[in-house]
Amino acid sequence: MMSTPRKARFSWLTDPGDRSLAAMLLAPLVLLVLLIVVYPVLRLLYTSLFDLSLTSGLPARFVGLENFALILEDPTFWTTFRNTMLITVVTVPGALVMGLAMALMANLPFRRKWPVRLSLLIPWALPLAFAGLIFAWFFHSEYGVVNDVLVRLGLQPVIWFNSPGWAMAAICLTIIWKTSSFMALIILAGLQTIPRSLYEAADVDGAGKVREFFEITLPLLKPSIIVALIFRTITALQTFDIPYTMTAGGPGGSTATLAMYIHMNTVSFLDLGYGSALAVVMFLLSMLVTVVYLRMIRMKG
Repeated sequence: MMSTPRKARFSWLTDPGDRSLAAMLLAPLVLLVLLIVVYPVLRLLYTSLFDLSLTSGLPARFVGLENFALILEDPTFWTTFRNTMLITVVTVPGALVMGLAMALMANLPFRRKWPVRLSLLIPWALPLAFAGLIFAWFFHSEYGVVNDVLVRLGLQPVIWFNSPGWAMAAICLTIIWKTSSFMALIILAGLQTIPRSLYEAADVDGAGKVREFFEITLPLLKPSIIVALIFRTITALQTFDIPYTMTAGGPGGSTATLAMYIHMNTVSFLDLGYGSALAVVMFLLSMLVTVVYLRMIRMKG
């Protein structure tokens, strides 16, 4: 019986079929995902099952789901969870409305569009911590721009960061300003895909601009809007930089978010077990939001 020639045995490397070529091209991506996504998540889940505090000097002790039981009884967790959900509920719709308005404006037939579209990139490109520092100065009670405008309008200045309500309002306004440009860029890309012939046909039929918006623009923008909402909602659930730089969670922890509480436990207190359990809760919450949005996309399809 003749042996298979060496060249024939390795012919799939020099002349691969569709499946072999697809596997070869996807292998580096799969390996990268395993290294930077799957392994860290599995390691996080593993650590959350241990009592591991670097300040105690004791070895890691397996406690199972005890850390998650402690979370349910932790009042600070529920405070930061409520703050995170409040920021999400306020800033995601706010950024969507502002982003939609900005995208529609940038899509107008200007002779020179680049200054308008460049203005969309500036807030998005600005680092989150830098934006928080800028707006912390804007809302400063003594020399801030916002209070200066209020005084010029004959209104009373506000001590923004001494009141939980005003501090949260300042944070939400900052996040909306920072993230609306991201929403605008995605929606603007969706606007570019809508055929002009649809608007021309609507004009022939005598439809006004408002009717065109609700019957042509908005329905065809739904896929882009849902994609933008997925990214914006997940980042809202993970809000850290802007509240941290503006108020550091104050006054009295009233503006602390879940991400800030995770940072405090893992970095400040070095309680890796409990901090990992908190991070698992945030991860599951993000996955839940993603699944809900994906089901919406599937139903739309």
